[in-house]
Amino acid sequence: MGGAGRGRRRRLGRLRRALLAALVVSVVVAPLSAATRPPIPAPPPATLAPLSAATLPGTYAANRANAAEASRMAAAHGDHGRATADHAMASPSRNLLAFDGRGTGQAIEVFGDLAAAEHIAVLVPGTDTTLETFGRLHAGALALHQRTGPRTAVIAWLGYDTPRMLSTAVLTTSRAEQGAPRLERFLRELRRMVGPLPRVSLLCHSYGTVVCARTAAAAEVQDIVLVGSPGTGVDSAAALHTRARVWAARGADDWIADVPHTRVGLFGTTVGFGTDPVSPEYGAHVFAAGDGGHSDYFKPGSTSLANLTRIVLGESPEVTHA
Repeated sequence: MGGAGRGRRRRLGRLRRALLAALVVSVVVAPLSAATRPPIPAPPPATLAPLSAATLPGTYAANRANAAEASRMAAAHGDHGRATADHAMASPSRNLLAFDGRGTGQAIEVFGDLAAAEHIAVLVPGTDTTLETFGRLHAGALALHQRTGPRTAVIAWLGYDTPRMLSTAVLTTSRAEQGAPRLERFLRELRRMVGPLPRVSLLCHSYGTVVCARTAAAAEVQDIVLVGSPGTGVDSAAALHTRARVWAARGADDWIADVPHTRVGLFGTTVGFGTDPVSPEYGAHVFAAGDGGHSDYFKPGSTSLANLTRIVLGESPEVTHA
């Protein structure tokens, strides 16, 4: 008991130190960053017809045009990093269900034929995902689509304002509480468009697992996958109140394993996200993720990507377990 108690105190100490560091950054660094980077001008999002197979081409074209205009406005403002990111989104090869160049930016990108897909995977990212860093999410979604094949559509969903790694928001559920209703609404619209037959999987990474946990009860999906999770804000898969099969994995070199999986009250708010989803106590189906790190779950050739492919395709018996 003495050793266990000391271990718990050390974990709580690390969490408190992390919070203190985040507080210093948010109080000192964040205001300075905001002062040195004025808001980037961008057009409002395009006005779109209700989502359907018939309206998809027009939706894609309207969002590409909006991204092109956002790129021109960012360049005129002198923000060449954002201009370059927006310009990439405007490429004729990109299929965007949504695009918003304001603030840190939001975008929803489709890989594959969404109208004809038999399997659909929705990727929900975590911290520090913005239009400037969207390339990482794009690469992961593309790698998954290449593995799952032509009968599958993969959707990269950046539909919320992700927290920055060095901020207090990354330690609480506040951004997840804002993002979850948007994800829930998107999944409803998606299901209305594709009908009841396609198998839909929700693949959630890092802080994105906190967002997915708040969407789980209302999400009409077959699988919810939690990778690289700091915790979900609930203590078990059963507490998600979902009929979906809940999966979890963590790579052997993922630093998230060193994050204390606990919740504590500090400064009038709850900090941390509770039980580790790969622990037996959580009750998820734990699968092998190989030796990868925190950003390697969708890496081509990885054990993790192979198992994510099997889950998306409904090949549960073929999934290798940790």
